[in-house]
Amino acid sequence: MRLNAGYGYLLVTAGAWGCNWPVMKLLMREWPPFSFRILAGGGAIVLLLAIAWRQGDALLPPPGQWRRLVVAGFLNVSSWSVVAPLSLFWLDASEAAIIAYTMPVWATMLAWPFLGERPTWPRLAGLALGLAGVTLLMAGPLATLPAAQVLAKLPGAGLIMLTALMFAGGTVFTKRYPLTMPPLPLVAWQLVIGLSPVVVIGLGFEHIEWEGITALGWGCLVYVGLIAQGLAYLAWFRALKRLPASTAAIGSLLVPVIGVLSSAWLLGEPLGPRQLVSLALTLGGVVLAARG
Repeated sequence: MRLNAGYGYLLVTAGAWGCNWPVMKLLMREWPPFSFRILAGGGAIVLLLAIAWRQGDALLPPPGQWRRLVVAGFLNVSSWSVVAPLSLFWLDASEAAIIAYTMPVWATMLAWPFLGERPTWPRLAGLALGLAGVTLLMAGPLATLPAAQVLAKLPGAGLIMLTALMFAGGTVFTKRYPLTMPPLPLVAWQLVIGLSPVVVIGLGFEHIEWEGITALGWGCLVYVGLIAQGLAYLAWFRALKRLPASTAAIGSLLVPVIGVLSSAWLLGEPLGPRQLVSLALTLGGVVLAARG
């Protein structure tokens, strides 16, 4: 029963982060890339702490936990909120996603020496199958790029690889050094810490054109804050408590697949045989990893 609950939380995370892809495309038409993260993250933090206070949860970490909390917030949140957006100055979103979702490889490799999670053959086969699905999904247009354009993308590739390594490290760190505090303030404080560099960047270099924000823009902002940041991170950390780190990481391969399916539905982007075969490969990989 405990394991089944972990898979349920993992599906919630994958769904929330996957649907966030088309939402982000809509949101970026109206909001500066870092300023909206400040507003969305701030809303999520306030709501999480308010609910925690209403439930009677302790809002501050126990003594001796701050160092772990800072490291976890930096690895789990800053990786996607600070480093990943910078990579898009050089890369297309699809190119960044190919590299970002190598994260399960690094998490599986790190989980062996640091957590003692020896990778089984079904889990390794599931990892390979899932990565094949994601690569098929995202890499279609890349084969036609000339060598000069590929070289020009190297700074972005380095940054998004750093994102993948940071989040993989955060996944393993959270399992190796769990934080002994209730889940709502745990997520809230990680958002506070992880988004701190975003505040500096957003306030220092960006300006919001408030008159250009439509109802759709505000709706997307609410989704990012409450669902993609608040609910998704809450479900992710609960999944990590109930599943091996490598299994949870492989399950995250569902995110880009759900992103493509939701983009086809919300934005009218292509959905053909390549996307459907990718979905089948990725789902098969997750099922194999779960059995391992």
